Amino acid sequence: MARSKLMRHLLGAALVPVVALAATATGAQEAPVGRSIAYALTNYQWEIYQTPGNKVECPTGFNDGPREQFAKLFPEDGTKRKLVDTQLMRENEIWRPDTSPDVLPFKEAVGIISYGMNLDGEISADDFINPDGEKGVDNQLYRAVGCIANFNGAGGTLVQFTNQNLQKHLYNRVVMELTDVDSLVNDQSVTVTTYRGREPLMTNATGQGFLPGGTQTVDMKFGKSLIHTFHGKIVDGVLLTEPGEFTWPASGGFEDTALHKMRGLRMRLSLTSQRAEGMLAGYTDIEAFHRMHNKVRSTHLQSYGQQAAASLYKAMHRLADGFPDPVSGENTAISAAINARFVQVYLRHPLQETSTYRGPQYEKKAASAVVRVAPAR
Repeated sequence: MARSKLMRHLLGAALVPVVALAATATGAQEAPVGRSIAYALTNYQWEIYQTPGNKVECPTGFNDGPREQFAKLFPEDGTKRKLVDTQLMRENEIWRPDTSPDVLPFKEAVGIISYGMNLDGEISADDFINPDGEKGVDNQLYRAVGCIANFNGAGGTLVQFTNQNLQKHLYNRVVMELTDVDSLVNDQSVTVTTYRGREPLMTNATGQGFLPGGTQTVDMKFGKSLIHTFHGKIVDGVLLTEPGEFTWPASGGFEDTALHKMRGLRMRLSLTSQRAEGMLAGYTDIEAFHRMHNKVRSTHLQSYGQQAAASLYKAMHRLADGFPDPVSGENTAISAAINARFVQVYLRHPLQETSTYRGPQYEKKAASAVVRVAPAR
């Protein structure tokens, strides 16, 4: 009895053990106990297609970054210039961008192959073909960022730092929960809900890999705006969802915070009882994308990967292909895809929306709560 009380205290009020699996009568399919399972995001990067040396997609090389652009606009030729007309002017263009033509040439990724999904159900000349042969792929963000070193990993740091920050900073914790799950192999109707979690990821001995079985508490106080629900199904072990809104947190090395926003997002994730891996695809909000990068990574840091924010902003608007503004008619979002990896976690739902306290008073309230707990094995 003493041990049982101790375990209830350690697990908390509404811990949902969702990894245990139960076989059907035939043993052919597996379902999580309690019909729910949760996963935490551990790694992600924007999908781009790369060839050796980037020769196919970037035949004329990569784009210039802020420092290279500045040197071309204001060469050291003896001309006297004011700070307000040079450095401050360029920084103002980053924080107050517009869609006027860029004074410097911008190199878009070319070619017909890229990763992504057919988001609009059509096949057009602007679409790509997946490496596996799927046609009609919408991923215009790839055209915009494919020849920026920061994004394609050719000497850039964005992918590395994005995942380091995702894994290090608690603000960035993204969790998804699948409910109404009768099988992780084939299930015609499941519900997917995304949350912001509040605990560190559980790592292996190296600190570089991530282990299933950690615990996450749903943030119902500051994370309400990050809760989104999708309807989906599982086919041959792959989760497929209908389009929906998706907002998730982003924080950088200096604890600056911002938000990613994608509209019409769909998930295509291979599921096991321990991990989920695959693709998220939809239309990323251009203003949120631009604001997030500038808040989390300064112009100085973006320079390391030759990411010129103002030029990229113009390119994204030029290539935008979704969600037109009701007044101007201009597209506000650009098709994109993300390669994502998740690890299974146990999910704890707070009893109260604003509850953050984990002391005796909380535990006393928890005693009368309805708790979903898997039977002992």
